[in-house]
Amino acid sequence: MGVWWGPVVRVLVLQAAWALGGGQVRYSVPEEAKAGTVVGRLAQDLGLEAGEPEARRLRLVAQGRRASVEVSGASGALVVSSRLDREELCGKSAPCALRLEVLVERPLRVFHVELEVTDINDNAPLFPAARKNLSLAELTTVPGSRFPLEGASDADVGANAQLSYTLSPSEHFSLDLQRSEEYRESLFLVLRRPLDRETMPEHRLMLTASDGGRPSLTGTMELVISVLDANDNAPQFNQSVYKVQLLESTAEGTLVAQVNATDPDVGSNGEMTFTASSTFPAHGLNLFILDPKTGEIRLTGTLDFEDVRSYEIEIEATDKGTPPLSGHCKVLVEVLDVNDNAPEVWVTSLSVPVPEDAAVGTVVALLSVSDRDSGANGRVRCAVWPAAPFGLVATFAGSYSLVLREALDRERVSEYEVEVRAEDGGAPALRASRGLRVPVSDVNDNAPAFAQAVYTVLARENNAAGAELARLWARDPDEAGNGRVSYSVAEGVGGGAVAGGGWRAASSYVSVDAESGRLWALQPLDYEEVQVLQFEVRAVDAGEPPLCGNATVQLFVVDENDNAPALLPPAGGGPGGGAAGSAASGPGSGSGSGALWAWAAWGAPAGQVVAKIRAVDADSGYNAWLRYELWEPRGKGPFRVGLYSGEVSTARALEEADGPRQRLVIVVRDHGEPARSATATLSVSLVEGAEAALAAAGSSSSGAGLRPAAGAESGAAAAAAAATNVWLVVAICAVSSLFLLAVVLYGASRWAPRAAVLSGPGPATLVCASEVGSWSYSQRQSRSLCVAEGAGKSDLMVFSPNFPPPPGPAAKETQPEPPALVDTEGEDLHKIFKVLVNHVLPQSWMKWSFFPWSHRTYPFGWH
Repeated sequence: MGVWWGPVVRVLVLQAAWALGGGQVRYSVPEEAKAGTVVGRLAQDLGLEAGEPEARRLRLVAQGRRASVEVSGASGALVVSSRLDREELCGKSAPCALRLEVLVERPLRVFHVELEVTDINDNAPLFPAARKNLSLAELTTVPGSRFPLEGASDADVGANAQLSYTLSPSEHFSLDLQRSEEYRESLFLVLRRPLDRETMPEHRLMLTASDGGRPSLTGTMELVISVLDANDNAPQFNQSVYKVQLLESTAEGTLVAQVNATDPDVGSNGEMTFTASSTFPAHGLNLFILDPKTGEIRLTGTLDFEDVRSYEIEIEATDKGTPPLSGHCKVLVEVLDVNDNAPEVWVTSLSVPVPEDAAVGTVVALLSVSDRDSGANGRVRCAVWPAAPFGLVATFAGSYSLVLREALDRERVSEYEVEVRAEDGGAPALRASRGLRVPVSDVNDNAPAFAQAVYTVLARENNAAGAELARLWARDPDEAGNGRVSYSVAEGVGGGAVAGGGWRAASSYVSVDAESGRLWALQPLDYEEVQVLQFEVRAVDAGEPPLCGNATVQLFVVDENDNAPALLPPAGGGPGGGAAGSAASGPGSGSGSGALWAWAAWGAPAGQVVAKIRAVDADSGYNAWLRYELWEPRGKGPFRVGLYSGEVSTARALEEADGPRQRLVIVVRDHGEPARSATATLSVSLVEGAEAALAAAGSSSSGAGLRPAAGAESGAAAAAAAATNVWLVVAICAVSSLFLLAVVLYGASRWAPRAAVLSGPGPATLVCASEVGSWSYSQRQSRSLCVAEGAGKSDLMVFSPNFPPPPGPAAKETQPEPPALVDTEGEDLHKIFKVLVNHVLPQSWMKWSFFPWSHRTYPFGWH
């Protein structure tokens, strides 16, 4: 019973509290809050238990406009659902409160919620216009004048809408802000100093409004103040006195002078007219005329120096302002005497053309000069232009000689335009001139010169006979025959080394056209025969005496991929340990294909070299860089070929399933364009270890160890013959084993006293070399035997252990003996001994006495 009354009591208590509180919940949220922001825990504030908001469908009731908030169904919290803009919801009203109705069911109840949206400073002050124009008159606008301005508005409220104003720095204006509780604040622009349009016709100020938010936001408006003109400036001439000199022969209509006055005012205040107020002497008014607009003074009569030598004219400039203002100036005109006779120049003798090797001082022309004036106006001075390479020499009064003062160079200047100038002593001086044309004749003083001292020419081999390789050009600045150049290859100078150590002259390979200088190929060039040709080309002109110039030509022959790889016969020994034979070249290997023969033992490990393909390419560079590819069989076969080494090695351990013979087709390619190739066929016979050893011995005893590859039948017959000979070798080895046993026993008895030394702490080291590398083996308390096969003879080398000497006086007695070298001169006996050591002798005593390896491994490098 108590359990049932508990919720009822709580509901009654909440209803009583709700009634006492006026039945209304109030929340506050800032505007621009993000969607999902929790405004308040509405369900908890309404007294609802967990799960009741969703069960009783707690929700807001729309009242005609978007509320921008909603009730979360699960938690019963009041959250922001969309953007809240206080200015959009309430405008300038403060506070901004939204009244919401919340509805719950079972039982149905309505709650009133008041949500206050608080303001943030998200609106900057805004002026009515971005620019305001004002017009103020100069002089009449006195300091202290006030001009009202419209302030800015801010959509925020409170401190965020409290505005302050600043004005950009100005010595003429300031701001005055008046605030009042009764009316809106007033903003005024105050004039502090008088305005002068001539000094500054326009003022541009920036008015800034800042609100009281944190951070503060600002708005700006540009004030453009135009200053209106007043007639406060009189016209001013740029000169108070104008001085002019006129020749007495000046023609009518000539511009005597132009007076210029300025008025800094504008409009009609700056427009002016010119008038001549007086002239001295008075009749001068009839000789000059003044343009009232431009101020130009022109001559309207004839001047006479002997009558009047000077004139004075008073000029007045008046503007059109109210009242009009004026300025004055004086024009002084001085009349000058006229020197009306110019000097005259005649050429009495001229010797042209002048050879370019003429000596300095050579007379080119004779001149005569006169002037009909007298006094200073009749004294004449003469000069020549240009000043070089000719000059004037006075011979007697009125006579001059034009002489050569510098050496001539026709290639630099082929002809001179000489001007003789005469000037009298009058004021102003009168001048006369006479032009002379002096050509320069050519002398063969320049040898042909090539553009380069050394020409580098690249020519591909196998070029066609008669192909143009290069074009040489020599310049001779002389003219006619002195500048006509012919080309030739210098005889006996230059050539190229040919293959085989010989030398051939360049003229057998190239030729040069005598007229054009084109370099031709006389025959196709072969890079393998000659790589570089160096020779001289000579250029000779047709002058008297002829002059010549030389240039060195370095002709480099560029290699072409015109040679295919050529297979070489293999070396005498096999290429790798464990191979029962070596690659042998068949017929035609040098021309593109070859047949090779090799043996390999069953169970040979991966990586063992079976044979090595060798090839050469007569080309050079990339054209001679060879790569080896296994063409057949494709896929994962038991063999692989080194890409650049040509070594044929096992790709995996050889098995009986691989068959008795493997046929490998190996393609040798170069890197030329297009690539050339040669093909080698390698037949690898897979035999037992003993048969491989016998095959190696048989091939070695035959000389170089090579034979042509036969068909499958011949290979099988050879393998059968080798198997038959095994028993013969076993019999021979059985007899020889007694001899070897005696040798071993003799050695053991000889070394017995040194057993203490041999069992020292130092390891015994065995080092054997082969064609494919080096290897070492160490074992305590044992002697090491290394058998190596060279190209000329076979040696049995026994190395003593390399133990450190023990301390004490007995050290000298226990020093190891120097290595013993046993030479076996007989080739066949040596090969049989190798077979005996590797295959015939019992494995039980071979392992501990001489060789620490199994019967299928051959670390000696024997083939």
